[in-house]
This record gives sequence, C-alpha cells and structure tokens, in this order.
Amino acid sequence: MTISGKSNSLFLLLLFCSLLTKSFAQSGLDLSLLRSANPRYPTNLYFKAFSSTAKPISVAIPFGMLAYALIDNNKKLEANAYEAAASIAIAMVATEALKTVVKRQRPYFKHDDVYPDFIDNSNSFPSGHTSVAFAAATSVTLTSKKWYIAVPAFAWASGVGYSRIYEGQHYPSDVLAGAIVGAGSAVAAHWLNKKLFRKKK
Repeated sequence: MTISGKSNSLFLLLLFCSLLTKSFAQSGLDLSLLRSANPRYPTNLYFKAFSSTAKPISVAIPFGMLAYALIDNNKKLEANAYEAAASIAIAMVATEALKTVVKRQRPYFKHDDVYPDFIDNSNSFPSGHTSVAFAAATSVTLTSKKWYIAVPAFAWASGVGYSRIYEGQHYPSDVLAGAIVGAGSAVAAHWLNKKLFRKKK
C-alpha cells in the first residue's frame, strides 16, 4: 500500500469515527449505555486504577522494550520498541485532531444525571485514555504474535475503556472511537516498521 493509500485509509477512519458519534447520539443508545454504567458515586477503586494506568503503562511499554533491547543488543526488539512508541504518538496526534474537529463536550456538561469522578474541561470525542491503551495493546500483539500477551493486553485496554464510561467522562461512542483510533494507529506504525525494516535489509 502506498503512502497515499495510507492517508486515504486514515481519512476514512476519521470520517467513520465522526459518523459513529452522530449515529449513536441520534439513536439515544449512547446516553442509555452511559447511564447504565455510570453510578451516582463513581468511586470503584478497580475502575479508577484501570483509568489511572492508561497513560503510564502505554508510555512504559516502548521504553521497557527499548531498555531490554539495548541491554541484550536485540535489534528486532529495538525496532519493535520504536514501533510501539510510534503507535502511541500517532494515536495521540489523531486523538487530539479529532477532539479539535468534533468538539464534543463531556457528557456531564449536557446531562445532569451523568456523574463524573472529577470535572474535565477538555473535549470528549474520542477517549484519549482508550486510544493510547489500545495503541499499546495492539502494538505488542502485532510484534509478539503471542496469545498470552494479547489476551491480558486487550483485557487491560478494554478495562481502561469501560472505566472511562463508568467514571462518567465519556460516552460509549467516545470509547469505541478511541479503541478504533488506537488500534488503527498501531496497524499504521506496524506497516511503516515493516517497510523501513525491509529497506534496511
């Protein structure tokens, strides 16, 4: 696939995420699912733990891989570490771009019966925590190709996503879009890594 093809794919991904928000909002399912998951006092420590680990773990994964690769002089693992870092960077940029374009408010600013764990004035769509978590989970899955790494990685990323709904910070469509953006970013970084690695060979 060419760079132009990848750009078109990214554009289609962003368009799909935007349409997803509108369809969920119009159906009322988005708000209904949020209300069913969000308690009046979102203080469950397990979900708060999932939410708080999203960014630290996502950043720690590529740095941990790189440190081990340099110690072991493992060039393949080093390339995979850069791939994981690129996945997260792409996810963060794409997430911020969508937040700026869509400008969706956090659900509790519009609905009095949504209870947040704290007030966040940043835009809601897509979920940044979910985006980086799924970027990290997808990246380690693509590079390791081991089910015993993939299963806990995606279980953790899914836990992060659900925690953001539980805490009242995001609509389910924000979380779903974040997962799509994160996974898509990892796939894009994996493709770039294979292209660069092949050229070096």
